Amino acid sequence: MMDISYFYTDRIQTERLITRFLQPEDYKIWIPFLADKECTQFIPYYGVDDYEERAKHLIDKQLGRYRENKYGLQLLIDKSNNEPVGMCGLLLQDVEGKPELEVGYHLLKEHWGKGYATEAAQAFKDFGFDHQQADSIVSMIDVGNTKSQQVALRNGMFPEPVFRWQGFEINIYRIIKEDWLKTKSPLLS
Repeated sequence: MMDISYFYTDRIQTERLITRFLQPEDYKIWIPFLADKECTQFIPYYGVDDYEERAKHLIDKQLGRYRENKYGLQLLIDKSNNEPVGMCGLLLQDVEGKPELEVGYHLLKEHWGKGYATEAAQAFKDFGFDHQQADSIVSMIDVGNTKSQQVALRNGMFPEPVFRWQGFEINIYRIIKEDWLKTKSPLLS
């Protein structure tokens, strides 16, 4: 069950990362990412061919989510050099007529394999549960996206049956708050 209250902030920190809400000019960061077929093979197309326009659409979609209180992805910044490494955040999704709180992420290709996705997804999952945003949190992952599936598994999520969503075959990986609480240190509770 989704909580009717809404609280979402940026400046979420992990050991190596800090987040900030996206800004319109951030689209420039995402043009090379969207031009790379390996990076976008599991991302909905939305019918936009031009990479710059796709990047603007990606950012505008998140800005709209912020305005509509549907959360949204945030820019991930490496604290050691202040450089962007990707985006991650909570997303309010409609899954077969039911609201679900998702943790989603995209990393710039040069930062793949460094553990940033796991670190960021963990932080947003913790944020969602710490701030009473939902009783469960999901990640919706294409059945072919094994890298993201591994991130979800490392974050204590378990797969549910496959279904079709926006033209993709998707697994929902889910963790319920009760299971999340069992993994928290007693000092953090």
